[in-house]
Amino acid sequence: MKKWKKLTLAIVIIGILLPGIALAGGDKATELVVVADTRVLNDPGYYTAFMKYMANAYNTDILVFAIWCTVVTALYGAFLGFLMDFLLARTGLDLTSRKILEH
Repeated sequence: MKKWKKLTLAIVIIGILLPGIALAGGDKATELVVVADTRVLNDPGYYTAFMKYMANAYNTDILVFAIWCTVVTALYGAFLGFLMDFLLARTGLDLTSRKILEH
């Protein structure tokens, strides 16, 4: 059993240290800037305008972008929930009057 622990520890240490000493790793990036490319968002329309606004929000103010992402995700989840509730009610499955039997 001691052999397995030592072997496992050696494999974990090698797995942690190997990427740092790999020859293909190259130098570390010091000044890495991630931006959204807005040059391709030139078509008129509501969808492209919203996409350009989101890209500009991502590039200029990441907090506004994070708040928008949270709000849009919550709205999308609520929309899908109501849609599925409507579709299930149309098929005869009424989940609003379900009694919870697990508790």
